[in-house]
Amino acid sequence: MQPTHPTRPAHSARPTTPAAPVALPEVLGTFDALWSPRIVTTVNDYDVRVAKVEGEHVWHVHEDTDEFFLVVEGELTIALREQDAERAVVLPRGSVFTVPRGTWHKPHAAPGTAILLLEPSGTSTTGDAHDPVPDHVDSTTGHTWQS
Repeated sequence: MQPTHPTRPAHSARPTTPAAPVALPEVLGTFDALWSPRIVTTVNDYDVRVAKVEGEHVWHVHEDTDEFFLVVEGELTIALREQDAERAVVLPRGSVFTVPRGTWHKPHAAPGTAILLLEPSGTSTTGDAHDPVPDHVDSTTGHTWQS
């Protein structure tokens, strides 16, 4: 039985841990959809997801979990609403940033950007609350990638 977080449902399409190294450029070459992450492996009860991203995502919040970003290619900007102010964090290639739980945020990416995310299995890409989701954003808990 897979462990679950007490406030999140079990992840229904949980991949097995790969028997060989996973080359992120190869995974990213298997799909074109933007803002539609692929789960490449799991670490304990966390998904390691990769996504191609471009343009704006949606303002959203994860009430019970932080969200970890690593920029694999390109540049990602994350707008944050903190207390009574907004600020933007710019992440060039190779940079990491963690959005703290309970922080409203909105990623925006330059063309050609790819990111790696680390989130508890079953976490929605649009959080626990969000603005209206545009058609180009996939509201999902991740799609299983198989080599």
